[in-house]
Amino acid sequence: MAELEKINNDNQKLQKPVGFVQKLLTTHWSSLLVLFVGIYLPLQIFGLLALEVRHNEGGFPWDLPILVTIHSVTQPQLSVFAAILTKFGSFWTVLPILSAIAIILLLQRRWRSFTYLIVTAAGSAVINRTAKEFWHRVRPHLWDSVAPESSYAFPSGHAMTSMTLMAILLVLTWGSVWRWLVVILGGVYILAIAWTRLYLGVHFPSDIIAGWMVAIAWAIGVSLIIRPHLKPANIVSDQQASETKLLPEEQQ
Repeated sequence: MAELEKINNDNQKLQKPVGFVQKLLTTHWSSLLVLFVGIYLPLQIFGLLALEVRHNEGGFPWDLPILVTIHSVTQPQLSVFAAILTKFGSFWTVLPILSAIAIILLLQRRWRSFTYLIVTAAGSAVINRTAKEFWHRVRPHLWDSVAPESSYAFPSGHAMTSMTLMAILLVLTWGSVWRWLVVILGGVYILAIAWTRLYLGVHFPSDIIAGWMVAIAWAIGVSLIIRPHLKPANIVSDQQASETKLLPEEQQ
C-alpha cells in the first residue's frame, strides 16, 4: 500500500511539470506559431539566399531565366509605365505616407502604434543599407535599363520598403475590417513593385525575395516587442488608455 502511494506521488510530481508545459504551450501556441512562421522561416530563407550570394555573386540558376522571360515582353509604353510605377516603392516616396500616418497616430494619442511605426520603418531602412554594403552584390547588367541604379542590389530596397509599409498597415489595422483591404491591395502593390524591379532589370529575383523576408521578420519581430494596438483603427477612449499606458514590465 505504501509503495502504491509512493508511486502515485511520484507520478503526480512528474505530471506537474508536464502539465505546466502543456498549459503554457496551449496558452501561447498562437504566439509561438507567429514566431515560427513570421520570424524563423523568413530569416531561414534569407540566410540561405545570403549564403549563396556570398559565395556565388552570380546568384541562382533561376535568377537569369526569370529576368529574361520578363524582359521578353518589353514595349516602349510598358517601360515608361514601369519606370513611373517603380517610384512608388522608393523609400523617399513611401516616407511622406508613413509621416502622414505617424502624425495621425500622434493626434490620436496612439503612442504605442506611433513608436511601432517609427522603429519598424527606420529599422528597415538601416537594415537594408547595412545589408547592401555588407554583401556588395552587383546589379544585373543584361540590358540598358530605362531607370538604372548605381547602388548594390542585395537585398532589394524597393521590395523591403513596400513590404515594410504593408506590414505596418496590416499590424495597425489588425482586428478591423480594413485589414482585408490592406491584404488585397497591399498584395497587389508589393507584387507590382517587385515586377517593376525585374522588368527594369535592376534586381535579381533573389534580391526581391530576400528583401521581402527581412521586412517580414523585422516588422513582426518589432510588433512582438512593442505590442502596438491591434484592434480596429477607429479610436475610442479605452483604446487611447491602452495605447498610452505602459505595461508592468515596461515601468521597471
